[in-house]
Order: sequence, then structure tokens, then C-alpha cells
Amino acid sequence: MRIVAIFGIDSGPLSTVIALLLLFVVAVYFALVFWTYQDAKRRIADPLLVACATVASMFPFVGTIVYLILRPPEFLEDARERELEIAAAEARLVQLHDSACPHCAFPVEKSFLRCPSCLKRLKEPCVNCRKPLDPRWKICPYCEAEVGQAALSAGAAALRQRPLRLPGRSARRRRPSRLPLGHRARQATA
Repeated sequence: MRIVAIFGIDSGPLSTVIALLLLFVVAVYFALVFWTYQDAKRRIADPLLVACATVASMFPFVGTIVYLILRPPEFLEDARERELEIAAAEARLVQLHDSACPHCAFPVEKSFLRCPSCLKRLKEPCVNCRKPLDPRWKICPYCEAEVGQAALSAGAAALRQRPLRLPGRSARRRRPSRLPLGHRARQATA
């Protein structure tokens, strides 16, 4: 059986080498078409554009080169990741803005009741545990005390019932002990 001459070459070994080269070129061609399809799927969200890129790559070698020139510069995953990073950065900026005094823009913490710079009141304290409360809360999350007008009036009534203590003075004066000095020392150690 005689091998069909490729490009008019009848030589057996040379014809085999040329056949292998042609097989290699065809394999590279199909590999480029498959690579173009896979790359377009990772870079382009529209399936119609992915199909157009694949069909364009079927023009031997030229279609793939044109696709390489026109393809989007980044993968879809990278674009989504960048959008998430931007959203996270915007959320951090909003959080930083929320942690500034609304009167003087001085940075404050969430637990501050007053601004250390302008001395304006930022939050009201709980009447029970004295922790800062958000004005939208209906109950204190720390001690479960009710927040609002009822709690404020109950807190004011509780404050009225307590004796008023002035700073620097105690409510009762201590009476000096009438025990002899030796008994006081034994009592203190016991």
C-alpha cells in the first residue's frame, strides 16, 4: 500500500515527518480553540460573547491572536473580588464616619457618653447599669432595664429616694472607737 504524497513528496521518511508536523499543527489549532473557549468563559460573563470568541478562534491562529488583543484584562473572579474589597472599604469608611462626633468630627468610641473634645452628650446612660444606650433601643442589652420615658421616670424616682451625697464628703461620719488601743489592733487583724 502506497502512502499518499503530501505536498507532492513521495519519500517515505520525509512524508512521515511532514505528516507528523501537520498532525502537530492541527493539534495546536484545536488546543488554541479550546483554550480560547476556556479563557473566554473565565473572563466574559455573556455566553453569546464567549461563543463569538470561540467561533473567531476557529480561523486558524488569527482568531486566537485577535481574541488575545481584545479580551478583558481581568478574570471575572478577580473583578468580583475587587468589588467586594471596595464594598468592604466603603463599609469601613462608613463605620469610621459613624465613630466620629456629629458636632465636631472628633473620633470617639462607641462606649463614650460625651465627646472628649467638644463635651457634647453623645448617648444617654442606662439608669440601672450606667452603660451607654443607643436612642433606638427599647431595653438595655446589658442589664435588661427598660429604656424610654417609663424607665427614665422610674430612674428619676429612684434617684430621688437615695440620699444626696456630695463629692468629697461621706454620708455618715465614723465614730471613733472607744476600745483601748490594744483591742483595736487585735480587732483589725481579725
